[in-house]
Amino acid sequence: MNNKVLTVGTLAFDTIETPFTKAERIMGGAANYSALATAVFDIEQAVVSVVGEDYPSSFLEVLTEREVDISQVEIVKGAQTFFWSGRYATNMNERVTLETQENALRNYIPKLSSDFAGASFILLGNLHPKVQLQVLEQLCERPQLIVLDTMNYWIENTPELLDEAIRKIDILTVSDEEARALTGETNFLKAVEKLQAKGVNYIIIKKGEHGSMLFHEDKSFFTPALPLAEVCDPTGAGDTFAGGFIGYMAKTGDISFENMKNALAYASTLASFCVEKIGTERLLTLTKEEVLRRLFYLKELTQFDINIV
Repeated sequence: MNNKVLTVGTLAFDTIETPFTKAERIMGGAANYSALATAVFDIEQAVVSVVGEDYPSSFLEVLTEREVDISQVEIVKGAQTFFWSGRYATNMNERVTLETQENALRNYIPKLSSDFAGASFILLGNLHPKVQLQVLEQLCERPQLIVLDTMNYWIENTPELLDEAIRKIDILTVSDEEARALTGETNFLKAVEKLQAKGVNYIIIKKGEHGSMLFHEDKSFFTPALPLAEVCDPTGAGDTFAGGFIGYMAKTGDISFENMKNALAYASTLASFCVEKIGTERLLTLTKEEVLRRLFYLKELTQFDINIV
């Protein structure tokens, strides 16, 4: 087993509107958020994605500066980069997608390098499930861990392909809203049961400011979200969460339910930084020392001895 991480996802332009600010065509996409989170762990990783000629080289340099291999990022001449636009409600929990343009992603066929076709840890980030499946077909051996993330756009528009991809992975990470959309169940615990019945081994339900839960067989684990005085922009928090989770798993190499509890704590901690600034801005200045301080704060908030009387 190696500790290589292969992240598949979008490199994109985002236009984000919140009650407090607006940013147009900034660095976005699931792969950017995930890779920046994984980079905290100083492990060998690569990104598989596609962009158009309009994508700034400075955005790619952000990844290479953090030793992320971008040799599998295809630049399509004459094409435009994937674009997403969304608006958040006042409570910052509700989001409306205003526009999604697949652009270069529409006819994209990923091509894996020999260096990462044998990666032990695969993160199938939030993008077209057709691409997720094409990546799995190119792996030279079964990885130690395959994590899949998705969103309502793919759930609604490509349900059959997404269902096929989900059957081939180890861990599904979705929001409670996405779990309901995937299963048709209004209660997220019943949604988990239905996903388990489909053969999903591990399920992570992200509940935003209410934390996250890990499910495996008859076991479950809960990690709260860190309390924050101010939330600027929730965009990419789920992708950051996924990158933090798989980064920790790859760093430790321990594929067990108990170790996934630690990974969940790291994932929640990294996601808490993401929402402090708009887009990827906060992740670009994040230090390991800051992560550890907040991780220990999470430990102080949650660990205690129960006195039985």
